[in-house]
Amino acid sequence: MIRHHCIEPRFVTEVPRVLESGVLYISTEYETAVHRCCCGCGLEVVTPLTPTDWKLTTHSNTVSLWPSVGNWNLPCKSHYVIRRNRVIEAAPWTPNMIESEIRRDKVAKASYYGQQVRADASADAKSNSHDSSQVPARTDDWLARLLRRIFG
Repeated sequence: MIRHHCIEPRFVTEVPRVLESGVLYISTEYETAVHRCCCGCGLEVVTPLTPTDWKLTTHSNTVSLWPSVGNWNLPCKSHYVIRRNRVIEAAPWTPNMIESEIRRDKVAKASYYGQQVRADASADAKSNSHDSSQVPARTDDWLARLLRRIFG
């Protein structure tokens, strides 16, 4: 369950040691955004702003972070989207969905950065990319459908 439904973007050179809840600290110099988990557990969430990780967009005085923030390594396992400073709770993922996304992410990073990947990881990612019940697509179309469902 999401406790913080809005987040305040704060552009900083360096992320402070003590994070305030409800604040998204954005360091363009270090290409990173950091915040306390929006579920309220208080744990630190780091989202690298790279071509294969998250993308931060600004709209007037608001920010959006895409793709969704899935805190699979935290005890809370929270999942949400930050869209124009609003925190939108997303559906939880199954362990299989999480594993498939981890494999897909490794293949995407290796492809982007020109690294060699194991053939089986590549094959797994390709076979799972056609199974929409396993891994939601990371596209603007998916976000648009999600937002239409939430906001009508």
